[in-house]
Amino acid sequence: MSRRPARLAAGPYAPPVAVSELSVISADGSRLHAELHGPEGAPAVVLAHGWTCSTAFWAPIVRELVADHRVVLYDQRGHGRSPAAGPGGYSTHALADDLAAVLQQTLVPGERAVVVGHSMGGMTLMAAADRPQLRERAAAVLLCNTGSSRLIERGRVVPLRGERLRVRVQRALLCSRAPLGPVTPLSRRLLKYVTMGPEAGPAVVDACASIVHDCPRAVRAAWARVIGDLDLDAEVGRLAVPTAVLAGTADRLTPLEHARALADRLPRCVGVTELDGLGHMAPVEDPAAVSGVIRGLVATYGDVGGARAAVPESGRVRGAEES
Repeated sequence: MSRRPARLAAGPYAPPVAVSELSVISADGSRLHAELHGPEGAPAVVLAHGWTCSTAFWAPIVRELVADHRVVLYDQRGHGRSPAAGPGGYSTHALADDLAAVLQQTLVPGERAVVVGHSMGGMTLMAAADRPQLRERAAAVLLCNTGSSRLIERGRVVPLRGERLRVRVQRALLCSRAPLGPVTPLSRRLLKYVTMGPEAGPAVVDACASIVHDCPRAVRAAWARVIGDLDLDAEVGRLAVPTAVLAGTADRLTPLEHARALADRLPRCVGVTELDGLGHMAPVEDPAAVSGVIRGLVATYGDVGGARAAVPESGRVRGAEES
């Protein structure tokens, strides 16, 4: 049985009520919780969340887009209301399978969407670069606060000068199965330091803490091992749809060098947005800025105003023009 994650009581970070919910079945039989928000027939946006998060992470982005977009959310396997992984386990191949299933089972035939991936969600999009479901269903892609390789080596979570020791400590912390326990003032301070910019307010920190602490520790550790050994550089070169990149200049988990490396490797990079002072949780730290980038992609590449049937029940910009 799937779990219902902790929900915030009120405010802009409280997950909005979905128009409908459904179970998506992945290639290995894994069930994924999915939600549909917004009016039928509106331009579609699909959002894939990151490590230790859930559909609740996207609440402020959904609120920015829902009036005039059809927004599709899903919980990555093991997160939120998606049960633990099926036979396919935890891998980038499984991430790609899951995204392919979501696109196939939530969009109507012929419909294309702007597909957004944050952190591990961005890695999901890279892993799916060769999947026909992504090539055919993605009008454009946004890679947000993410990287394709050497995540632990380039991370700046542990302030140690010696690279070998820093990498060893960061890997141990990343892959730990230790319980996070209840949200406390200390845990809030630590989470803010690791994942957010210095100007993130208490409401942002509380929202993210509620979501991250809700992730089962076994799931957190299993995906951490995948992320720790990630190498999707070759897949980035095969991501042939128009792709934008977004990063926070204060991101310690996926520092700015990742975004710039992605832009150099992407065959159709259509812009890099660098949001000054924001950390790894940019969509929650500044939802207006991130949703603005999404709206720009929809306006340029999306199926704006296209006719669709109903879905069945079952900061700073660099290089803004596509080469």
